[in-house]
Amino acid sequence: MVERSQPGVRQVALVASGAAVVVLGLAVVTGLLPEPAQRLVFHTPLTILVLLVGTTIVLWRVATNRPPEA
Repeated sequence: MVERSQPGVRQVALVASGAAVVVLGLAVVTGLLPEPAQRLVFHTPLTILVLLVGTTIVLWRVATNRPPEA
């Protein structure tokens, strides 16, 4: 069986930095939206729906991604 290498500190830092940049960018974009659109984002379960869909997609990919047979 072939062992897969573990991600290093550099790769983890890059992914974490990328996630932080995306979240901050979305916060800025949300702040620039008109008030009715901001109300939609902040006063409806839109964020929960986005998180549920994203989590479902990630879990589906993990569950269906099989390593190649040796």
